[in-house]
Amino acid sequence: MQERILKALSIATDTKVFEMGSGMAGRAPEVFRQCFPGRKAMVVADVHTWPVLGEEVFAKLQEAGIPVGKHIFPEEEFHAEWKYVEQVDALLDAEPEAVLVSVGSGVINDLCKLSSHRHGRSYLTLPTAASVDGYSSFGASITYKGLKQTFECPAPAAILADIDVIAAAPKEMTAAGYADLAAKVPCGAEWMIADLFGTEPIQPAAWHVLQDVLDEMLSDPEGIAAGNPEAIALLFEGLTYSGFAMQSARSSRPASCTDHLFSHYLDMTEHRYKGKLQSHGFQVAIGTLTMCAFFDAFLEMDLSGLDIDACAAAWPSLEEEQERARRIFRNFVDPELGVREITKKYGDKEVVREQLRKVRDNWPALKAQYRAQVYPFAKMQKLFAIVGAPTDPTDIGVSRQMLRDMVPFTQLMRYRINLLDLAKRARIYDALVEKVFGPGGPWDVRG
Repeated sequence: MQERILKALSIATDTKVFEMGSGMAGRAPEVFRQCFPGRKAMVVADVHTWPVLGEEVFAKLQEAGIPVGKHIFPEEEFHAEWKYVEQVDALLDAEPEAVLVSVGSGVINDLCKLSSHRHGRSYLTLPTAASVDGYSSFGASITYKGLKQTFECPAPAAILADIDVIAAAPKEMTAAGYADLAAKVPCGAEWMIADLFGTEPIQPAAWHVLQDVLDEMLSDPEGIAAGNPEAIALLFEGLTYSGFAMQSARSSRPASCTDHLFSHYLDMTEHRYKGKLQSHGFQVAIGTLTMCAFFDAFLEMDLSGLDIDACAAAWPSLEEEQERARRIFRNFVDPELGVREITKKYGDKEVVREQLRKVRDNWPALKAQYRAQVYPFAKMQKLFAIVGAPTDPTDIGVSRQMLRDMVPFTQLMRYRINLLDLAKRARIYDALVEKVFGPGGPWDVRG
């Protein structure tokens, strides 16, 4: 494992240290001094992670003679919102030499990541759950002015993962992390489509560091469900490599596509179930299953005889697409979001013609490649059932009709080319949606 970690670290642009094992709090002083000599540490945790690990990290740093302060968020439930970034900003404003030590899950990490960047510093993170891939990722997902946005900012200089602590995290957090890692399966196929279209070419280093080991990292759902430290270490390793891939690409392209847009929609509409905001991983689980279902339906089709001339002739103008986006988003928190994003990724009739020609002329090979990449819906659903992740949208308080209504938003709400864009170009979009949400489909709205 150590050799694989060192190889993965070689493509990371921000992170210099990644260690997994037991007793990582004891490693914090040495690693902190190595990365931030002569600096003060500021431990940031919340009411849940402080007793689990934060207090011990604080004590170890103090015992080692490192000047150290602390900030403990008092909220029982909170998410990565701008007001909390401002609270962390205030800590660093008051301590010009301080370096943050993030002790917590994805929210604490993202707050520390963005605030550190805003102050021209890096930071050290000690994760407390295998719940997201954001610990090592380039960028932080923060809700700002009602919109879930990914802010560009470097990953931490060092990650110390105490597997005993991470394995003892609530099972639903680990299940959420498993779903977040599984999202890289359909996400990879959508990157293949973007590569084929020439909009976002696959970057080999970012692709191989994660995709070459992804099946292995997802291979022990029973161990994950049982809280087996070895299985959870493998899961956390995969989540970390996902972040390294994003560091290498300087983009979230290796790790998210339409699967994550369902989550972003739910965040931006402040969706709650039984009074609670749903975790990123649980939301992504439904997006991932939906995309697996879309790929199943897509790969049942035969595009080798696609009528490219008819598709190109029917392709709308940019102004028509902007108006469609404006209609769809008219009551959304940001009514112009779809217009901005479709404008970025719009291609004219000749661009679409060339994109579809590549699909038609290479269909048998492409079909085989996509099928080898994407798990069938039934397989992914079974894996999620084993680990305890959602297997139906109703598990997070979303009806199947609500989910169907989200689809037009996810096709338009980001500039990134996705399967739904291909379907729009090939005039199979409506058929695809019907196969997934219509009678007999995996998300049959009648059920």
